[in-house]
Amino acid sequence: MHDRHKGWSALFAEKSATLSNYFLRRVSHRWDAQDLVQEVYLRLLRIEPSDAANIRNPEAYLFTVAANLVKEHAVMRQQLPLGSDGLEEVLEQWSTPCEAAAGVDRELRRQRLGTLIKKLSPKCRAVLVMHYRDELSYREIAEKLAISPNMVKKYIVKGLAACRQRMADYE
Repeated sequence: MHDRHKGWSALFAEKSATLSNYFLRRVSHRWDAQDLVQEVYLRLLRIEPSDAANIRNPEAYLFTVAANLVKEHAVMRQQLPLGSDGLEEVLEQWSTPCEAAAGVDRELRRQRLGTLIKKLSPKCRAVLVMHYRDELSYREIAEKLAISPNMVKKYIVKGLAACRQRMADYE
C-alpha cells in the first residue's frame, strides 16, 4: 500500500465515527450516511500522490469532501426517477402472486409492497425502479447515478431483502 494511502487510512479510521455522525445529521437514512462515509474513503484513495502532496490539512480536506458529497446527495435526490409512475410498474411486477403466496390477495400485497418500497431510501427506490421497470443493467444504472456497479447491486440486494423480510411479517 502506498504511504499516502496509509495516511488516509489512518485519518479515516480516526475520523470515521465523526464522519458518520456528520452524515447522519444531514441525510434521511442511516444507510445513505453509511454509503457516504464509504464514498469519502474511496475518493481519498483515488487521489493521485502528486495531488495528495499539495494537501496541507488532510482533516480539513476530508470534511470538504464530505460536505461536497452531502451537496451531491441532495442534488441526486432531486434527480432520481421516483415518480409514482415508476413505482406503479414495479409494484405491478412484484405484487403478482407466486405459488408460495397464492393465498394472499393481490391488491393487498400490492398495497403492502407500495408502503414498504416508499420506506426505502430514495436512491434504493430509484435503483429498483431503473432495474425492474426500465430493465437497465447494473452498469447502466451506475452510470446514470454516478455510483459503482457494486453499489447498484448493494441497493438492489438491500431493497429486495427489506421488502421480503417485511412482507414475510405480513404473511
